Amino acid sequence: MREDIEDFILYLATERGLSDNYQLSTRRSLETFATWAQHKQLAEPGAVTLAHLQDFLAERKRAGLAASSIKLEIVALKIFFRWLALRTRIPHDVADVLPLPRLERYLPETLNEMLVEHLLAAVDTTQPLGLRDRAMLELLYASGLRASELTGARLETLDLDNRMIRVTGKGNKTRIVPVGTKACDAIRAYLATERPRLVSKCTGSHVFLSHHGKSLTTSRLWQIVKGTAKRAGIETRVYPHLLRHSFATHLLGGGADLRIIQEMLGHADISTTQIYTHVESGRLKAVHKKFHPRG
Repeated sequence: MREDIEDFILYLATERGLSDNYQLSTRRSLETFATWAQHKQLAEPGAVTLAHLQDFLAERKRAGLAASSIKLEIVALKIFFRWLALRTRIPHDVADVLPLPRLERYLPETLNEMLVEHLLAAVDTTQPLGLRDRAMLELLYASGLRASELTGARLETLDLDNRMIRVTGKGNKTRIVPVGTKACDAIRAYLATERPRLVSKCTGSHVFLSHHGKSLTTSRLWQIVKGTAKRAGIETRVYPHLLRHSFATHLLGGGADLRIIQEMLGHADISTTQIYTHVESGRLKAVHKKFHPRG
């Protein structure tokens, strides 16, 4: 079974071109199952039945695994056994009828417009790296980038004259995203005066650099956002993805079309973007309850 798993992960990497993180997650799920199967003396995938898969998942649930994690394991098993069946390594796909658990959809946290303004204003651009930090936060909010997309941004992908940036998101998918005027101004100020001072022999074309001249890590970006929020006096937890959620919610509240927001966020499925409609309707309900005489 472990040889089949190795072949399958190679298939995901070479033929499907899926990300390293996806491969790692799938490998982890399948190797957990392989260890369980070995204890049950199921050496070959062909010996596995639907009942075995159900027993394995029941044990994972009893062990306290969250529904979202169980869903990932089911997906890994389904695509693995489908692949085995298509290549006639097993007689038939025993995982085909495994149901996926229904998950609660949690509404994303957001900052309102006033708190975003407080956050951005809390960056002291007179301090070392202040221009860089202001440019990063402006871009996160203006374009709804993921943390990895921002830290991976390169000079050649940035078109400030046309206020656009080209980013590579999940699944190595590339998209073009507009950049707001204020974000463009902040980036120009950083590129003109601060970035040149950060450049060293090891510097590449990344837009945002550390004080060593290397590209920033996402963990460092988290620290910068968290520290800025603390200086702004914002008591709620603030992190880079919160600005992405706020970007989408504020666009929707301003009347933007959901399909356009989907394209800017780089969501493959419109259902992922639709969660922001629930955020907006929740805000409308709160306003109605507060201000309507019979709310």
